[in-house]
Amino acid sequence: MKLLLIVLTICFYSNISFAETGWWFSKDAHGDKSVGNHHSQSFYAVKQEMLDKIYYDHRKTLYCNAAFSAQKQIHKPAGFKLPDLKNIDFKVYDISTAELQQKADRMEWEHIVPAQNFGKTFTEWSDGHKNCVSSKGKKFKGRSCAEKESEEFRYMYTDMYNLYPSIGAVNYLRANFNFTQFDSKVPNTFGSCPLKISQNKAEPADEVKGLIARTYLYMRQTYPRYSIGEPMYGILKAWAKKYPVTAWECKRAYRIEKVQGNANKIVKQDCTDKNLYHN
Repeated sequence: MKLLLIVLTICFYSNISFAETGWWFSKDAHGDKSVGNHHSQSFYAVKQEMLDKIYYDHRKTLYCNAAFSAQKQIHKPAGFKLPDLKNIDFKVYDISTAELQQKADRMEWEHIVPAQNFGKTFTEWSDGHKNCVSSKGKKFKGRSCAEKESEEFRYMYTDMYNLYPSIGAVNYLRANFNFTQFDSKVPNTFGSCPLKISQNKAEPADEVKGLIARTYLYMRQTYPRYSIGEPMYGILKAWAKKYPVTAWECKRAYRIEKVQGNANKIVKQDCTDKNLYHN
């Protein structure tokens, strides 16, 4: 307690934020020691590492199981199709049909827990920063400002456990929508690809629900500033229990730990119990 008071006093008189001391990654939400991602702050570098060191022999996208090449070119599965942007019931940010079609041909790295979900907890994202000024003198905020000014945000943003390959168009339309459980009557949004998007929510295929749930739970456990509201937390807990870890999920987590340096404790324990935590 005395040490904590000393640190807080130093921060106060030195005008240093508590997060800037580096203590933000020392403990998880439940008090367990956890360093989180302390490997790289470069999203560009991490994306290349994911391609070269994690997915080098498993080049399949998350939602649609579409193959992609080392150059990130997508081989769309039979029956895949894009939705008619004029006939959908969810929000779409400004994009043309032609631009969306181009995105359908390339792989992108998707944040399963959307960057906005944890980004909005940073003042740089919500309010901006004195250093977030363009060359033309215009102030900016949001992701660009948080990535520019916050080390904590950069580490969360580049955490490999939260990154998965996705068809670019799918990643774009999923946007920052949270996951839910729809009625069975809701159709697939992308033809044969078993992902449903409706009313600004999304539901993936059963095969990846457990993996997605454990990713959310990892982010919640590792980064105290991130929380999951109800009823989504209840859905994720149910998915994590109903859909157990797979051999690939375990291998992926094992590889990421070797590269990034920290373990996804939720996945690692289940994989170890099943003797699946290896390359």
